[in-house]
Amino acid sequence: MATLYVENVPDDLYEALRSRAKARRRSIAAEVLSLLEENVPTEQVLKARQDLVDKIIRLREKEVASGRTFPSSEEMIREDRER
Repeated sequence: MATLYVENVPDDLYEALRSRAKARRRSIAAEVLSLLEENVPTEQVLKARQDLVDKIIRLREKEVASGRTFPSSEEMIREDRER
């Protein structure tokens, strides 16, 4: 496992991080690691996201090819009010 050192962290940012870690009963290092895991996607996560986007695009293409379209939310609300 790699080690990461960060220098020149602004005082206000460090204090915010320290407060956040304390509120979650974590060390500062554990809080930083948690923030990185939440906000920096791995290659695996990026691939999963791209696969989902590709799947959505294929579904939209099927919709266009079949000639069917789904009503807008406005049309559905109007139809529901007319019942």
